[in-house]
Amino acid sequence: MSDVKANKMGTQKVLPLILSMSLPAMFSMLIQALYNVVDSVFLANYGQNSEALTAVSLAYPLQLLLIAFTVGTAVGVNSLIARRLGEEKTKEASRVATTGLFLAFATWIVFALIGVFFSRSFITFMAGAENTHIISYGVDYISIVLIFSLGSFIQVMLEKCIQATGNMIFPMISHLIGAVSNIILDPLFIFGIGPLPEMGAKGAAIATVAGQWLSMLFLIVSICVKKFAVKFSFKGFRFSIRIIKEIYVVSLSGIVMQSIGSVLVAGINMIIAMSPASADVNTAAQTIYGIYYKIQSFVFMPVFGLNQGVSPIIGYNYGAKNRKRMMSALRYALIIAVIIMGTGTFIFQVFPKAILNMFNASAELSAMGVSAMRRLSLCFLPASIGVIMTALFQSVGKGVRSLLMSILRQLVLILPIAFILSKISIEAMWFAFPIAELFCTVLALIFFFDLNKKDFSKLS
Repeated sequence: MSDVKANKMGTQKVLPLILSMSLPAMFSMLIQALYNVVDSVFLANYGQNSEALTAVSLAYPLQLLLIAFTVGTAVGVNSLIARRLGEEKTKEASRVATTGLFLAFATWIVFALIGVFFSRSFITFMAGAENTHIISYGVDYISIVLIFSLGSFIQVMLEKCIQATGNMIFPMISHLIGAVSNIILDPLFIFGIGPLPEMGAKGAAIATVAGQWLSMLFLIVSICVKKFAVKFSFKGFRFSIRIIKEIYVVSLSGIVMQSIGSVLVAGINMIIAMSPASADVNTAAQTIYGIYYKIQSFVFMPVFGLNQGVSPIIGYNYGAKNRKRMMSALRYALIIAVIIMGTGTFIFQVFPKAILNMFNASAELSAMGVSAMRRLSLCFLPASIGVIMTALFQSVGKGVRSLLMSILRQLVLILPIAFILSKISIEAMWFAFPIAELFCTVLALIFFFDLNKKDFSKLS
């Protein structure tokens, strides 16, 4: 892609630019959300008492940790590439992209080792040693997902590097290939359709990994046949501690943010298990929370896609010292995010029973889940501001601010609040989510006004 075309981030009208860059990413994220939910819907119909679905839910914290390092590292690379392109340092941007691939490979090795040596102990701890079927399903699933995660690491890194140049179409196609492949392969491998053997949770994992590798291969071929503003070249390449440090200054917040999500899921399940309610009520609450966590991605993923589209614009114009365009991009992003989250709130408030019925919820589970979905979804609107502000901080190299927001929301605030409220009732515990998001929104605005006064005022 030529420099002239790359410079659209500094010249094109802001709203059309945001839409052109965000809509493909938003579509990609919706497809990603769909394919996560389809896994769960199929597994909800497999095995006695949905044991396979329970196993995959218990394995989800490790999967979230994998996603945290995959996406978090790539976001740091994306931010640095966008800033270097804004500064018209194309060779430096290409060096950053190549460094990102090395970091992706090195991180995969760590997770492959976790998959080999720690899958069984983790699932046993989460499920309890007596639940042998759940342990078997969980180990089958998470060990495959972790050991063969190289496709995910490389695919996400290439996707973020391409997005940083302003091209959102190829990442969208990549997501579509992976998601459609997974959706097609899921029932074939889980239930053993045609000549394929029935593999249950193991089949779901194989379908997931296959989709990731197909996405990766598509992007590799695309890079080989099409010119982008950054190039991946290993000839004469040398590591730069300075570049790695600049990547992780931004990446650290994203990694910790999503890693905390892993702790949050495990923590909430443990808090529910320790509540004074009966064992049946606690088990139902864990199931409801698992369903919510899957479905809420349909609300949050489009906003994350919006972040992917607007972050290069903010980063480019920050690097180019164009304050007016940067702030205009932020303003439009906030409006769009509020519209998306407001729509999600409406759906969760009006149609919670329909959501639960997608997972074959019993009458008792549905009755308990309706109020839970309505209370949990109160966090959507305040979260819209926090998510966009996080993108702003990351795009301008201020990742520590988003890191602090995430630590407060998901560790310092939400888990203690949830623990206290759970002693009142499980129904009261769900209010911990909107309470934490409201506090985080206030903090995000304080950070923003401070940054606007001290840093952004220096831009032209």
